[in-house]
Amino acid sequence: MKTLDDKVVVITGAGSGIGRSLAVNAAGRGAHLAISDVNEAGLDETVELAKAAGARAVRADTLDVADRDAFTTYAAAVAEHYGRVNVVVNNAGVSMNGDFEGMTYDEMEWIVGINFWGVVTGTKEFLPHLIASGDGHVVNISSLFGLISMPSQTLYNSTKYAVRGFTEALREEMLISKHKVGVTCVHPGGIKTGIVRNGRMTAGGDHDELVRFFDQRLARTSPEDAAKVIVNGVLKNKPRVLIGADAHALHHIGKTLGARYQDVFAAAAKRVMPS
Repeated sequence: MKTLDDKVVVITGAGSGIGRSLAVNAAGRGAHLAISDVNEAGLDETVELAKAAGARAVRADTLDVADRDAFTTYAAAVAEHYGRVNVVVNNAGVSMNGDFEGMTYDEMEWIVGINFWGVVTGTKEFLPHLIASGDGHVVNISSLFGLISMPSQTLYNSTKYAVRGFTEALREEMLISKHKVGVTCVHPGGIKTGIVRNGRMTAGGDHDELVRFFDQRLARTSPEDAAKVIVNGVLKNKPRVLIGADAHALHHIGKTLGARYQDVFAAAAKRVMPS
């Protein structure tokens, strides 16, 4: 895929953050958009921004990606509406902070349902249409925490590692089958979005302090810059895209130290992270 002009691009979690910026970026490149989010008000704002940026068409739907039946119905409706689908970006995601010891099964199921099963369902339902298009691409958003692990992120790490493994295996299958479908796994570092602010925390944690820590210390890259890197990665058919200097640096440290990076990161986290 060399251009998004006249392509049908599906983006989940488009009501804010990276998803919104991807929608605006694709709109400016002449795409037809199908965007969704659980946040209807945020989605409405994205629609207006995408139209102003030059989208050929915008379809917006309220969607919980963890609801498989709703997602299945949505995918069929989008394909019927546009007659084809060229790109699907499984971007919708949430955060769950806190030590595993204090985490409940309900909290675990909540994050897995969105971060992992939402990606799987979106890929499964749209893949036949991407193959049929003859010029398709799957973009799944993992994380820097799908390359390295951090304390207080056990289930977030789990879902993002799972997205990485799923996406890389899918790419291999597309290559073997010789389908004209590119597959890209995206690993953002700290992006200036509301993922922590809108996320959950185990009982007893200081959510407000964590939000301040993330916003002031970790979130270095704008969602607009992240969207540019992702789109460029898609158009270059890159299998893996890292976003932000922090993602590149910490991934390099992890590769250099091997499994011993866990000791280094644990010691660093104990010194700098909110309790």
